[in-house]
Amino acid sequence: MDERIISVGPLSKLRGVFYGWWLVGIAMVTVAMTTGAAGHGLGVFFVALERQFGWSRTIISGAFALARLEGTVLGPVEGYFTDRFGTRRIVLVGFFVLGCGFMMFSFSNSILGFYVAFLVVAMGQGLGGFLPLITLANNWFVRRRSMAIAIAGTGGFLGGSLVPVLALGISTVGWRTVSVSLGIFFLLLGFPLTRLIRNRPEEYGLLPDGDSPDTQSPSVRKEAQTDSTGDEDFTARQAMATPAFWLITFSHGLSAMVVGALQVHAIPMLHDAGLSLELAATVVATYTFVAIGSRILGGYLGDRFPKTLVIFAFSCVQATGVLVAVVVVSFPTALLFAVLFGIGWGGRGALFTAIRGDYFGRKAFATIFGLSAFFLSGASVAAPLFAGYIYDTLGSYHVALVTFSIINFLGGTMVLFAKKPLLTMSSSDTN
Repeated sequence: MDERIISVGPLSKLRGVFYGWWLVGIAMVTVAMTTGAAGHGLGVFFVALERQFGWSRTIISGAFALARLEGTVLGPVEGYFTDRFGTRRIVLVGFFVLGCGFMMFSFSNSILGFYVAFLVVAMGQGLGGFLPLITLANNWFVRRRSMAIAIAGTGGFLGGSLVPVLALGISTVGWRTVSVSLGIFFLLLGFPLTRLIRNRPEEYGLLPDGDSPDTQSPSVRKEAQTDSTGDEDFTARQAMATPAFWLITFSHGLSAMVVGALQVHAIPMLHDAGLSLELAATVVATYTFVAIGSRILGGYLGDRFPKTLVIFAFSCVQATGVLVAVVVVSFPTALLFAVLFGIGWGGRGALFTAIRGDYFGRKAFATIFGLSAFFLSGASVAAPLFAGYIYDTLGSYHVALVTFSIINFLGGTMVLFAKKPLLTMSSSDTN
C-alpha cells in the first residue's frame, strides 16, 4: 500500500487520485455555495428590497458597499487566522457566522437592521469562502498552482447558477423565506463539510502536486522545502516592501471594481433595459458559466506563459464587455455583453491569485492576500456606491459603465510592470 495515501482523509480511499485534487473540488463547491448565496444572489435580493421598502438604490448599495468594507477591515485578520489556524477551522466558523447572518437578514424591517445583517453575512462569506479555500489550493500545489487555483475558483462562477434558483424562490415564496432557508442550510452543513478538509500536504507525509521525492523538479522541491522552514518565503512585511506587491494589488483592485458594481447592479441594470427579472438573472448566470471555461483556460495559459501578459489580455476583453453593456437594449445584446465580460473576468481572476503564490510563496500566502484585500477592497466599496449615485442622478448606468471600462483597462496595463521580486539576505533577516 502506498504510505503517502494513508490517513489523509475519507476520500483517500479512492486510490490513484492525489488528495489535493479532491480538496480542489471541495473548495470549488464551497466557494460556489458561499458566493452564490452571499455574492451573485445579492442582486436578486436588491430588486426585492427595492420593491417592498421603496428604498433608493444608493441606500441599498450602501449596505452592499459596507459588506465589501468587511474585506478591507477584516481581510488581513482573516488571512492571518487562516495561516495560523488552517482552512479547516476557519471555514467551520465562517459557515456558522454566514448562517446566523442570513437568519438575521430574514427579520430585517429597517435600514439599520438590513445593514447589520448584511455585514454579518459578509463576514461569514469572508471566513467560510474564497480566501481560506484558495489558500488551501495554494498550499497543496506548486507546479500546477495556476490550474488548481483556477479550478477551485470556478466555484465563484458556478455560484452564479444559483441566481435563477434564488430569483424563482423569491418570486414564489418571498425573500424572507429564502433567507431563512439559506441560514439553516449553512448552519447544518458546516461541520460535515469541514471534516473533509486537510490544511497542508506536509502534515500527512505528502508533497505538493502529489509528487514523490524522486520525481519532484528542483524548482518545486526548493519552494516546498523553503515553505516548510520559512527561511526563504516572504513574510507579509517583506512582501509589502516590494513594488510587485503594490502593482499587483492596485492592478487587481482596478480590474475588480466593475465586478463589485455588477454584483449589485447587473440585474437592476438589465431589468431597466427591458428584461424580466428571470431573464436578467439568466444573463448573470450566462456570464458566470462563460467565466468557468475562461478561468480554466487562464489557469492552463498561466502555467505556460508569463502571467502578467495573460492577465493583461483578459483584462482588455473584460473592459470591452463592460463597454458593450452600455448599448444593451435586448436579450441578444445582453448575451454579447455576458460572453465578453465572462471571458475577461474568468481568465484574469485565477491568475491574480496564483501570481501572488509564485512571487511570495506559500507560508504567509493568506496573510499577504488578505493585506492586498485591505487596500483593493476600497475600490469594491466605492464601485457600487458610485454606480448607484450615477443612476439616481442621471437615470442610467452609462457614465458609470464607461468609467469602469477605462479603469479596467488601466488596471490591466499596470500589472505588466510587476516583476518577480527576489528575497535578498537583508530582507530575509527582517522580522
